Amino acid sequence: MPQTRRRRVFVSFHHEDQRYKDEFVRMMGDRMIDESVDIGDIPQNIAVDTIRRDVRDKFIRRATVTVVLVGPCTWQRKHVDWEIGSSLRATKLNRRCGLLGILLPNHPNFNTKRRNPRLIPPRLADNCGGNDPYARIYKWSTQANRVRQWIDRAFKRRGGTAPKNSSQQFSRNRSGDCSRGWR
Repeated sequence: MPQTRRRRVFVSFHHEDQRYKDEFVRMMGDRMIDESVDIGDIPQNIAVDTIRRDVRDKFIRRATVTVVLVGPCTWQRKHVDWEIGSSLRATKLNRRCGLLGILLPNHPNFNTKRRNPRLIPPRLADNCGGNDPYARIYKWSTQANRVRQWIDRAFKRRGGTAPKNSSQQFSRNRSGDCSRGWR
């Protein structure tokens, strides 16, 4: 099998799932270039608009694929919504990223055949339907070569079907029981 290029990957996740993000980056090792925000990369106590701009222009801008780690409360997080939205937007300065979700073992639907779409970040869920979806969601795997294939497929899909990115951005985190979804 021919060797594929290492992709520049931005990982979007809820901070309560930090251990999975760390494990993902360790597992992928030199199979990807990590363009994610790490603790301490963004100064505390700055305006929300500045945070969004910095994440978009300093991290997502360099990425070619965004991986969303989907834990039980990821669907509620405004920063995850903003990061997905920025990843899907093509501008003069930022090219569009491929997109995929990885359902984490702590997600309530991990061991079920059907997923509750209300427990998936809405902007990610919007891009997973239809005959030719822009994004796909996979179940957590510790097989780095398999995950690399997912990333390569997401990279290739970014030139096909246009993503859906017209939903209004979250202005704040959503509330509610993480295991039941929004109403």
